[in-house]
Amino acid sequence: MDLGLKGKVAVVTGGTAGIGLATAQAFIDEGAYVAVCGRHLDLLKTALNQLGDHAFGCQIDMTNETEVYGFARQVNDHFGHIDIWVNNVGASFARKDKWYTGKEIDAHYAVNFKSVVMGSQAAIPYLEKQGGVIINVSSLAARCATSGRATLYGPMKAAVVNYTNTLAGEVAAKGIRVLCIMPGFTLTPLVAQTIAPEELQKQVKSCLLRRPAQPEEIAGPIVFLASQQAAYMDAATIEVSGGRNMTLNPGFSYKD
Repeated sequence: MDLGLKGKVAVVTGGTAGIGLATAQAFIDEGAYVAVCGRHLDLLKTALNQLGDHAFGCQIDMTNETEVYGFARQVNDHFGHIDIWVNNVGASFARKDKWYTGKEIDAHYAVNFKSVVMGSQAAIPYLEKQGGVIINVSSLAARCATSGRATLYGPMKAAVVNYTNTLAGEVAAKGIRVLCIMPGFTLTPLVAQTIAPEELQKQVKSCLLRRPAQPEEIAGPIVFLASQQAAYMDAATIEVSGGRNMTLNPGFSYKD
């Protein structure tokens, strides 16, 4: 299937590792050009080396307004246009005490929601020239509440889902589609290094597919949504979770 992405320019924020890097590679495999960004220079250099000549990158902080708008301008200057913008930056911070401090709340808001809003706003002036797509990466935590020391991650990711629909209603006449991906538990390199085998088994037991996703399995749907094959999809959130927490007895077909 030809996705119609050859020659398109896709921006993937947080595109230096995990889902972001897999998404950038998937766009390149479809013949697109890609711009990635990240806070860590060593990861950025490694990613650009892997992605090759079709890639451009900058070291920036997506919570810094000046840097975000500057990045969009640099991408446009480098490639001449922008067709797709993927807001992929996100992080979960466990609170240190019983309640969140103001600083911890601000950090959650900035990386998980503010970065999406600013990235979208930075992209729109370039996308509206010829039409384009914004794809926001949320999380299954937006649907399934997570209680404990990371309770702000889900609410911020839920805000991303709502913002997707809100923004879609504002930019539809500009020829810009806005969509959202809601990944489930994904075995990124960072997760693989930090999660114990017993915790991994606990995480996937409520998943119908009984395994975590690989980053490439999240990248595929993102690239599809950005393509002409999804041209009639707008203001939609697509869950890619392997069926996690979708049935009361997920072990039924496994005879648990």
